[in-house]
Amino acid sequence: MSRILARRSETTLTDAAADVDAAAAPALDAAGAGAAGPATTTEADAAADASTTVDSTGRHIDAGLRVVPVRHWGRWAVSAIVAFVILQFVWSLASNPQWQWDVFAEYFFAPSVINGLWLTLALTVVSGAVGFVLGAVLAVFRLSKSALLNAAAWWYIWFFRSVPLVVQILVWYNLGYLYPTLGLGTPFTTDFWLVEFPTTTLISAFAAATIGLSLHQAAYSAEIIRAGILSVDQGQLEAAGALGLPRRIRFFRITLPQAARAIVPNAFNEIIGLVKGTSVVFIVALPELFYTVQVIYNRNQRVIPLLLVAVVWYALITTVLSIAQYYVERRFARGALRELPPTPVQRAKAWIRTQWERLGDAPADGPSAPRVDAGPATAAEPATSADAALATTRTGGAA
Repeated sequence: MSRILARRSETTLTDAAADVDAAAAPALDAAGAGAAGPATTTEADAAADASTTVDSTGRHIDAGLRVVPVRHWGRWAVSAIVAFVILQFVWSLASNPQWQWDVFAEYFFAPSVINGLWLTLALTVVSGAVGFVLGAVLAVFRLSKSALLNAAAWWYIWFFRSVPLVVQILVWYNLGYLYPTLGLGTPFTTDFWLVEFPTTTLISAFAAATIGLSLHQAAYSAEIIRAGILSVDQGQLEAAGALGLPRRIRFFRITLPQAARAIVPNAFNEIIGLVKGTSVVFIVALPELFYTVQVIYNRNQRVIPLLLVAVVWYALITTVLSIAQYYVERRFARGALRELPPTPVQRAKAWIRTQWERLGDAPADGPSAPRVDAGPATAAEPATSADAALATTRTGGAA
């Protein structure tokens, strides 16, 4: 057994020495060449220039290799079709007189249109705030261990997601047919001895639209917030509970900040949908943006330019919300990404900086950048390196 191990050790040492000798051979040859007479700097530069070329930035490129770019024929064909469609649409915008751009410019900043725009924004802000607050309460109820709270929140979400928004607004607007008076008094009776209001006076068109939009939005917001809370790793909550943190601290300082990354995109999507959803309140003759545009084009019969006014205003609002969504998502991504992606402003600044720095580069026919040569190796250096490698291997083999 000891003889077998000894033979294996001898074979391993022999192979290692052979490998080191093979690795040191080029270095020894170089040493011999150096002893015979190292090549001059002029000869080395001439040999390098024979196989390389210099581009416009002073970098050396191997002239023996031919770089062939990959051709994406399908991508080019689809890009050409898309570019043709875009150009055709832009040409029709400029050449078709039926767009009536003069009428569009006349009514774009009209006082009635601006008033309708402010009413649209007011409905969006009030309904969005009430909807998300109520939706957060419903989401907590859905996650509660109480069977009553869980069931009540589930039935609420099921009902308001099943009924169309227009129907809800009409029901609230005509609630006076069902309950002529509303007030506070003796429970389970109609004795409103504390305070009493006529329903038609209490619930105006604006109130009916706000109630319908808020309750409708709360049903969808509840599911968005619940999904965001469930996306938080349970290990985070278990670790916080093991540290003895109160439930309120765990929810507001640990759960919600992490759930916000999943909530924010869907929440902004709902807000953008709510901006466009306010157009359905025309059913109760509330003069928001779309209803105002309808009234104007019913009078002057300029349908297309007036509808285009509403389209552009809705597009501007959603664009501002999309930009806000980008920066809010970027803020909540600080703890999840090692390095935040650059913003469009940062990309523009980097591109301008790069183009500005390129102005100082040497021209293509000017003097190229100096090439740093290590110089010919001396005879002592390769020999010393080879001897050190052999000594290290032999020492390790002996050990």
